[in-house]
Amino acid sequence: MEKIERPVSASRTTMSQVMLPEDANADANVHGGTIMKFADTAAAVAAIRHCRSRVVTARLDGMDFVAPVFVGNLVHVMASVNLAGATSLEVGVRIEAENVRLGETRHVASAYFVFVALDDAGKITTVPTLTPETDEDRRRLADATHRQKARQEARRRARARTPQS
Repeated sequence: MEKIERPVSASRTTMSQVMLPEDANADANVHGGTIMKFADTAAAVAAIRHCRSRVVTARLDGMDFVAPVFVGNLVHVMASVNLAGATSLEVGVRIEAENVRLGETRHVASAYFVFVALDDAGKITTVPTLTPETDEDRRRLADATHRQKARQEARRRARARTPQS
């Protein structure tokens, strides 16, 4: 079977949503979990666009919130596939909050999600090769390759510490 290739641009996704009172606490600060769910959804859309198959979230490499999000803000999540392995892929997300009345947008969080591709029977399947198109795409791919190696090394060390039954 011939390996399929897809460019980074084929999976880029931007989702936007207004934050409402039900998304926030009593002080009108949007819950971090609300932002995380929105980011996971946008990242999954990018992964599905790349794989054209079902995907499941396998890992979230942390999410640091660097600024608050308030009720009334328009939240934008930009997601892009950074790396495609044999059966998994890394998607980077950047989250911004826009105060539409003031015309001000600020970065509020970033994260890396790892997804595993599944076929229609729910079995792990291969993913298309990722073709970077720009210098930025190539930088993201190189950075993602380093993160992938670090994740693999961490798993190897964890297995070595775990007693075998």
